[in-house]
Amino acid sequence: MTRFKLLLLLAVAALLVSACGGEDMVTMKVASTAYTSHVDQTSEHPFLGAWGDELKPGMKCIAVSRDLIAKGLTHNTKVKIEGLDGEYLVKDKMNKRWTDKIDIYMGLDTQAAKDWGKREVTISFRKAEK
Repeated sequence: MTRFKLLLLLAVAALLVSACGGEDMVTMKVASTAYTSHVDQTSEHPFLGAWGDELKPGMKCIAVSRDLIAKGLTHNTKVKIEGLDGEYLVKDKMNKRWTDKIDIYMGLDTQAAKDWGKREVTISFRKAEK
């Protein structure tokens, strides 16, 4: 690698760290599954998230286990999920029995949720200011 390419690569890396907030960025591995807005998978109000948000098919959002809330995955946190495009918003909470886990919202697409199955993924997010 030429010296110019190396310097250019270092400059781009520095810009990315700066744009992502540097030390404020958190990356972790979590278990993941997927869910839909069907009564048998959620509650008697399948389009209502635990923070009161209305969930609509097509939204990029997730539910988080409650221990992850204390780690910075609070309501409306933007999350990048390994293997998926774009950012997802934290809009729902999972049952207290789950830990270190996210549930990816698939609207009404039961087959997509089944196809996702159970996976360990790496997620990244910026910790909220206190």
